Order: sequence, then structure tokens, then C-alpha cells
Amino acid sequence: MGAYLVRRFGLMLLTLFGISVIIFLMLRLAPGNIADILFDAAGFVDPAEKAKIMEDLGLDKPLPVQYAQWIGGLLQGDLGYSYVSDRPAIREILPRIPITAKVGGLALAFAVLIGVPLGVISAVRQNTPLDYLLRVVSLSGLSMPAFWLGLLILMAFAAWFGEIPIYTAPPTTFLQTVQLFAIPAAAVGFRSSALIMRLTRSSMLEVMRQDYIRTARAKGAPERSVNYHHALRNAILPVVTLIGIEAGFLMGGLIVTETVFNIPSVARFLVEAIKWRDYPIVQNLVMFVAIVVLSINFIVDLLYAVLDPRIKYAD
Repeated sequence: MGAYLVRRFGLMLLTLFGISVIIFLMLRLAPGNIADILFDAAGFVDPAEKAKIMEDLGLDKPLPVQYAQWIGGLLQGDLGYSYVSDRPAIREILPRIPITAKVGGLALAFAVLIGVPLGVISAVRQNTPLDYLLRVVSLSGLSMPAFWLGLLILMAFAAWFGEIPIYTAPPTTFLQTVQLFAIPAAAVGFRSSALIMRLTRSSMLEVMRQDYIRTARAKGAPERSVNYHHALRNAILPVVTLIGIEAGFLMGGLIVTETVFNIPSVARFLVEAIKWRDYPIVQNLVMFVAIVVLSINFIVDLLYAVLDPRIKYAD
């Protein structure tokens, strides 16, 4: 187990290094920087002033020097200063992380609590009217974009209640937090629940054809025990993998839905920073998302051994 952990941490560090190089170079290869954008917006270019801005921001230095300064500061907890607000990047990023975590966490909880039980029911009631209904629901979730469903929800609230549930001020209580984020989380989680439902169903159907399931039934085991203790426990591994993938997606891929509900979270801020070529914000946000995704994958790998004792991470 110790050797496995060392290898995994080494692989994670190597992956993060590769991501850091890619995002650094991609930003510099994109046409224009913040000095170009500012002077284009003003409608004139004073070469001396532009050169002064680039010097102040360190953009006139060679790329290896810029990269070394960024990584050196990152390792010391110094994320630099935003080019747009001139505030420490960490003060711009930190307030948005809990918002993203709340929306993503609620969406993932909704997806798992809806997708897994309905997937099991659909498999157990295969080729019945209930199975057909649940399959139609799952296909609907896969077919409807989350932002479109969000717009429909806003229109329904406006028509029925005379108000729209968008983010206007930070919630102060737990109940307000749930009320504010539950609707966008449900709009996003509906798609994820559809994916989880379909994968749970297909995994359950495959497991339920195995000999040990027939043996359990032949020995008189209760149907509930057969379905949930024997079948679901052995069918859950690919579902856990999908849940991990969806958790990573929910941390950084909700830009359109967040725009619809006016949520000031990580993904919206990242897109705005890319538009302004705010290198410190973009680089550090991408690294944050990468760390979260890699950590989730690592946790999922460890869960395999917990859910299936046959899996061993031996030295």
C-alpha cells in the first residue's frame, strides 16, 4: 500500500507539472495580452506606456523566467496579483470556492440520490412499464442542456410566483443556502442523475445474470437482499467511477448554468479572467481545478478497495 501511495502521489505531481506547463504556454500563445486589450479598448497605442505596463506586470521577461516566478510563488502560497483588480489573486479566488463547492455538492447529492435508486429499480423491473418510464426520464435528462432547463425553471418561477430564484446576495443561514442553490443544483444534477441511472441499470443487469445471484435466490435469500447486498455491491464500481468524473466536472464546468442563475462562482470567474488575459487568476484557477479532479480520482481508486475486498493495493 505504501509503494502504491508513493507512485500515485508521484504521478499526481507529474500530471500537475504537465498541466501547469500546458496552461502557461496556451495562455501566452493566445493572441494578445492584457496590455493589448486595454489599449485596443482605448482606441490608441502609446508604445512607451504599453511597454511600461508590460514591465510592471512582468510580461516583458522571458517565458522560462515568468514560469519559474509563477511556480516559485505558487509553492510558497503566493498566487500573485490580479491584473484587472490589482488585488491578491488568492483574495479574488477564495470567496468563490465555497460557492462552487455548495452548488456542485448539492448537484452531486441530487444526482446520486436520484440516479442510483432509480437505476436499481429500472434494472429489477426490466421491461415493465415502470422501466420504460424511467428510461424515458433518463433519456430526457441526457437530451436537455442544463442551462435550457434552468431557463425553463426561471420562466416557471416568474409565471407562477412572480419572482426568479437567482443569486443576488450571499445567504446568511443554512436554509437560505439550500433554497438559493437547490434549484440550479437540481437543474445541473438532473443530467448527472440520468447518466448515473443508465449506468447503474446496465451494471445491475449484467451482475444479475451471474451465477452467484441465481445461487442466492435458490437459497431463499430475500429479494431485497439479493438486489441491494449482492447485486448492487458488485455493480457499483463503474458507477463510483462515473460519480467521480461528474464531481470533477461540477467543480469547473458549470459556466452557462452559473450565468443563467447569476452565481459568482469559479467557472464564471475563470471565463472572465480568460477574456482579460488575467494570467495569475487563470493559471491558479486551472491548477485548483486540476488538483480537485486528481484528488477525486485518487479517492475513487481507494474506494474501490473498500467496496470490493478482492482489490488489493499491495506493495
